[in-house]
Amino acid sequence: MSGIKKGNIMPSFSLPDQNGEIFNIDTILGQKNLVLFFYPFDESPGCTREVCYFRDLYETFRELNAEVVGISGQSVESHRNFAGKYELPYRILSDENNKVKKLLGVPNSFFGMIPGRVTYIVGTDKKIVHVFNSQNKPERHVDEALKVLFVLSGLSGVTNNNKS
Repeated sequence: MSGIKKGNIMPSFSLPDQNGEIFNIDTILGQKNLVLFFYPFDESPGCTREVCYFRDLYETFRELNAEVVGISGQSVESHRNFAGKYELPYRILSDENNKVKKLLGVPNSFFGMIPGRVTYIVGTDKKIVHVFNSQNKPERHVDEALKVLFVLSGLSGVTNNNKS
C-alpha cells in the first residue's frame, strides 16, 4: 500500500468526531497548519501516552497556528469515553471502516496485526511537509510535529521529552 508522501496535497475527507459530529478536514486545510496523527487503539498504554502528550502541549501547537486531530478505528462512543477521561482538547475522529486510513495509505505494523501509528504535518498550503511513521516511543510523534512546526514558523524551539 503506497501512501501519501511529503509534497502531496492532503486529500479531503469527513469522519465523525468523539461527539458524533461529522468533521470535514477542509475546515482546517488552508487555514492552519495541521497535525493529523493516526494511533492504534483507545486506552492502550502507548496511545494514551501519545494523546496525553499532544494534550499537554496543545497550547504550543495552537501558538504555532496548528490544529491537532487524532484518528483511529474505534467507535464514536469509545472515542467519547477516551477523550472525556483524558480531557482531550482536540478532536479524535472515528475511522471504523478504515476509509481514511486506506485513503492516506497508513500501513499496519507487526505483521499486519496492529493499526499503524503515523503522523502527518500539513502546511497552510495544504501540502504535506512531514510524515513520521513509528510504533515505538509514541511521544516522539509530538516532538517531531513540534520540531517541524517550529521550522515552518521560523522559530527555534526545543521540546524536552525525557520519556523512554
